[in-house]
Amino acid sequence: MAAKDQVKALVFDVFGTVVDWRGSSIRELTSFGNARGIKRDWDQFADDWRGLYQPGMEEVRSGRRPYTILDVLHRESLETLLDKYEIKGLPEQDIQHLVTIWHRLAPWPDVVEGLTRLKRRYIIGTCSNANIGLAVRMAKHSGLPWDTIVGAEVARAYKPTAQAYLGTAAALNLEPHEGMLVAAHNSDLAAAAKTGFRTAFVARPNEYGPKKKADTAENTNWDIATDSFNGVADAMGCALL
Repeated sequence: MAAKDQVKALVFDVFGTVVDWRGSSIRELTSFGNARGIKRDWDQFADDWRGLYQPGMEEVRSGRRPYTILDVLHRESLETLLDKYEIKGLPEQDIQHLVTIWHRLAPWPDVVEGLTRLKRRYIIGTCSNANIGLAVRMAKHSGLPWDTIVGAEVARAYKPTAQAYLGTAAALNLEPHEGMLVAAHNSDLAAAAKTGFRTAFVARPNEYGPKKKADTAENTNWDIATDSFNGVADAMGCALL
């Protein structure tokens, strides 16, 4: 029996793998700036905001801070950037609107079709650093047909710590080898593989825009390597819609 034949659930990294965080956030920030008459380099603002993502979570992973949901970390990093970019005096309503940009990220074009195909045969859900409220609202906004939302908040741990993956498997009553992580980031897949998860790499060459090269599957040994969720569905034997 091939290793992937034992898989009962596919769980997905979200930011960058499922949704285009950069393109979506730039569009929302630009629209906000135009509506408020605020001119800034919103492309760089989006990159800087994402740049504070890992440092915020590292405070939790290191034990220097108790588990704190991503919505709170996003708000704290936003406040840092508003000060850096000298954007003063925004009302609370505007700040909340900006924080929840992360709830309204658009999926890559192949995502909904690929997920729908996979859902017919497997449990599908998140294995994301997103908190549950964020992930649920994103799913409603973008039509993501998850069976379940699991990952960091359920496990009380941020990826790539082992507990983030093991807690996800435990929440689904699965052994790690019965789960497959789908992600566009080799570090995420490597950490999941160490816990026993099967792995599927999906290339997202435009995730970071023109300034940073995205991961590729070159010199890797993932169970599946493809360029779309439909490619994952094909490899897992799921029928076309």
